[in-house]
Amino acid sequence: MRIYAEKEKYDVAVIGAGHAGCEAALASARMGMKVLVLCMDLDSVALMACNPSIGGTSKGHLVREVDALGGEMGIAADECFIQMRMLNTGKGPAVHSLRAQMDKRRYHERMKAALENERNITLRQDECAEILTYNGSICGIRTALGAEYDCGAVVICSGVYLKARVHTGEFHRDRGPSGLSAATLLSDSLKDMGFELRRFKTGTPPRVKGSSLDFDRMQPQFGDEPIPHFSFMTDLLERTQAPCYLTYTNRETHEIIKENLDRSPMFTGAIHATGTRYCPSIEDKIVRFEGKDRHQLFIEPEGLSTDEMYVQGLSTSLPRDVQEAMLRTIEGMENCVIMRYGYAIEYDCIDPTELTPCLMSKRIPGLFFAGQINGSSGYEEAAAQGVYAGLNAALYMKAEEPFYIGRSDAYIGVLCDDLTMKGTNEPYRMMTCRAEYRMLLRQDNADLRLTEKAMRTGLISPARYDRLMRKLGDINEAEAALERTVRASVKLNELLSSRELTQVDGSVKLSTLLKRKGVRYTDLLRLYDLPDIGPEAREEVEIEALYGGYIKRQEEEITRLARLENEKIPADIDYYAITNLRTEARQKLSSIRPEDLGRASRISGVSPADIAVLAVYLKAQRS
Repeated sequence: MRIYAEKEKYDVAVIGAGHAGCEAALASARMGMKVLVLCMDLDSVALMACNPSIGGTSKGHLVREVDALGGEMGIAADECFIQMRMLNTGKGPAVHSLRAQMDKRRYHERMKAALENERNITLRQDECAEILTYNGSICGIRTALGAEYDCGAVVICSGVYLKARVHTGEFHRDRGPSGLSAATLLSDSLKDMGFELRRFKTGTPPRVKGSSLDFDRMQPQFGDEPIPHFSFMTDLLERTQAPCYLTYTNRETHEIIKENLDRSPMFTGAIHATGTRYCPSIEDKIVRFEGKDRHQLFIEPEGLSTDEMYVQGLSTSLPRDVQEAMLRTIEGMENCVIMRYGYAIEYDCIDPTELTPCLMSKRIPGLFFAGQINGSSGYEEAAAQGVYAGLNAALYMKAEEPFYIGRSDAYIGVLCDDLTMKGTNEPYRMMTCRAEYRMLLRQDNADLRLTEKAMRTGLISPARYDRLMRKLGDINEAEAALERTVRASVKLNELLSSRELTQVDGSVKLSTLLKRKGVRYTDLLRLYDLPDIGPEAREEVEIEALYGGYIKRQEEEITRLARLENEKIPADIDYYAITNLRTEARQKLSSIRPEDLGRASRISGVSPADIAVLAVYLKAQRS
C-alpha cells in the first residue's frame, strides 16, 4: 500500500546545527516559532572542528553580547569549560577579553540537549538539497532524502560544509571537517537562485596524544582565580581547572617546513580558495615571517575524557610524514604521537553584500544567512550572526520590524555591518581594532547595551531583566553616593601613599578619588559609608570614573554620526543619474544599495566627496 505522508509545516527552517545554527534555532523557537533544524550528522551539533575554545580577543565580546541578547553560547561555555582566562589585563578595559578552553565533547552534548529540550524545535538528520520559493519569497525546502517541508523563513548556517574539500599533502577528498560528509547539493540551489558563490579556506592543526608529551619541558598556563564567567546569568564558579602548555617552533622545525613546501597544497596549486589572513597555516607563517626564529604553540586539552591535545598555532596541510617530522623537533614533543593529522578545508560561501544589515537576502524575502556561509570565520562570529538572524527570522514571520544592531551598539553590529556593507575577500575575523567605539563596546557592559534593547524580541527572560535592573540600581546608587564630599583623613592619606599617589589636603569628592588609577571602589567602601554593591556594578562604576572623559567623547561622536544614519536613501534611487558621483561610487552604491548615508559612507570605494554629492542630491529631491 502506497503511503502518502502529510507535509510537515514549520515557521522557520534552520539549515545546519553548528554554532550559528544552534543560536538561530533557539532564538526563533524561544520567540514562539515552530522550527525545523536540519543537520548533516547529529554527532556534529555545535562541533568544535578546530580549536576547542570559546572567546579570545574581541571574540569574548561577541560571546557576552550573544548572552546579553538571550543566546546560549555563554551559558553553555560556563558549564563546559576546563580553563578560563581573561586576556589583555595589562591594557585598558576596552580590550579585556575572556577566553575559555572547552571540553569539546561535553559542549556538543550540552548544546544538542538545548535543542532537544526546546519544545518548538524539531532536530533532524538530513541534508538540505533545495530552497523553495513562491512568487519570489520563501515557501519551503526539499531534502536529499526527498522530504519537503513548508516554511515561511529559512536561515542557512551551513558552516564549511558546502562542497567542502579537504587537503593533507597529496591527499584530497570531497568531505567536510573531522571526516564528516560534505554538503554537495545546496550550492547548486543557491546558484539557481542567483547567488554568486566563492571559495574560502580554513584549516586545523594535528591532535597529539597527551601521554606522549613531556610537559616538564613546556611552560604551564593556568586559569584565573577567582574564575571569571561569560554569562551575565552565571554566579560564582568553582572548579578545578586543567592547565595548558606553551612551547615554540625552532629553526629545525622551519627548515623541515621549507624543504617540503613543494608538497604543501597551499603552494602546489591544489588549493584555489582564499585563506584566513589572521589565522595562517604554519607554512604561511614560515614564508611570510622568514626572519622569525620561533613561533608560539599552545598545547591544549580537547576535554577531560580524552587524551587528545590540540596544537594551537600549527595549522597545516602538509603531508603526514612532514607533520610527524616537524612536530618531533619541538621541545617537549620529541616523542609525540599524532592522533589526528592537520588538514586544510575549502568550501563555498556567498558574497554577504547581497544581504540586508539584518542578514536577510535583499532579493528573496524570508531567506537569511549566518556564519561562515557569509564569509566569516570563528565559532563566536557564527554564534553572533546566528542569534541575530534567528531573531530577525522570527520577527519577519510575525510581520514585525527587524531588530537592528548598529556599529555603536555592539561588536555584533560591527561584524554584520562590515560583512554586509564592505564585504570580504577573505575569511573575516572579528578584532577590537575594527570597532571605532570600543571604549563603549566593552565586554563588561554588554548587558547594559543590549538586554533592554532586546526586550521586544521576547528573548529576554524575567530573571535576566531583573538582574539587569538590580545592576543598574546598584550603579546609580553608588554613583550618587560618590558625589559626596569628604575631608582628608589619616586613613585616606595612608591609602593614597600605599598606592604611591599624592595625598589630599582639605576636602575632596569621593568620585574624584575614584578617578585616581589604583584606587578601587572597595578601598573607599572600607573608609566611608558607601553602598556595598555587586562586583559587576563595581566594575562599571570604576570604569566610568577612570574613562568617563573618553566615553563621553565617543558618545558625542556617535550623536554626530547618527545624523548620517537618519538620512534615508530611497530604495529605487538611480545612482547613475547623479552625474557628479564617480563611476566607482555609482557601481558600488548600485550593487549594495545602502539604506542610509551612514551605511553608504562605509562602503569601500565610496569617498567622503561622493557622500557630500549624494547628500546634496537627496536634499534637492526632498525640496
